[in-house]
Order: sequence, then C-alpha cells, then structure tokens
Amino acid sequence: MAEIKHKSVGSLQKGNYVVLEEAACTVSDIKISRPGKHGHAKVNLTAVGLIDGKKRNTVMPGHDNIEVPVIGKKNAQVLSISGKIVNVMDLENYETFDLEIPSELQGEVSEGCTVLYWTVLNDRVLKKVKSE
Repeated sequence: MAEIKHKSVGSLQKGNYVVLEEAACTVSDIKISRPGKHGHAKVNLTAVGLIDGKKRNTVMPGHDNIEVPVIGKKNAQVLSISGKIVNVMDLENYETFDLEIPSELQGEVSEGCTVLYWTVLNDRVLKKVKSE
C-alpha cells in the first residue's frame, strides 16, 4: 500500500516530502556544502515528521537518491464522532475506518460533513474539514 518514489537529494527544496527513518517527513531545512577537491557536494537535510512531528536529520552526498512518499489526498464523509476519534467513509470506494481528529480541527468536525484525509505510507491523517 505504501507508495514510494525516488528523487535526487541535491534537487530537494524546503517543503518537499521525504522518507527518513521509515517516516514521512517535510523538509524544514537544507544545506548544501560545496564539493571538495576530490569529493562530492554534501547535503545536510533536516525534516519534521508529518505524523509524529519529530525532527530528523541526515547528511548524504548530493548525487544520492532519497525516498519520497506519494501522498494520496482523498475525501470522506463523517459517519460518527466518539471523543477524539471520527468514523469516516471514503467517498470513492465506500470503505469505512477511524481517524484521529487533530487538535487544530477539534470542534470543527461534525457528523455528515465532508473531510479531506491524506494517505501517507501506511497511515491515514485527517487534514481539513471541507465547507459544504
């Protein structure tokens, strides 16, 4: 289910998505050092996890490839709400499953409304409440 592509580290920019330590992350800072006399340019990459918010760091040659997650953006309808968990139905394949309501969307989610969720690696994340 987890879809991954590869991209050259040297071509990444701030805001791109990468996979570090088996977690999908957003690039928050990137520093590229000049190549030395006999070496290659090094890339110092700092990224923040999309799911856990944890900061990760790596240094690698600029010509190396890094894994990039393919993020699926899908719509779902809210069926029921139980505390911080919402039960939704995908509007394409009618699959039902539970999602955790992020703190910034607490109080905005209501039964019957349409929400946008992302599929990232093997996780599903509630991202936005769509206005009717």
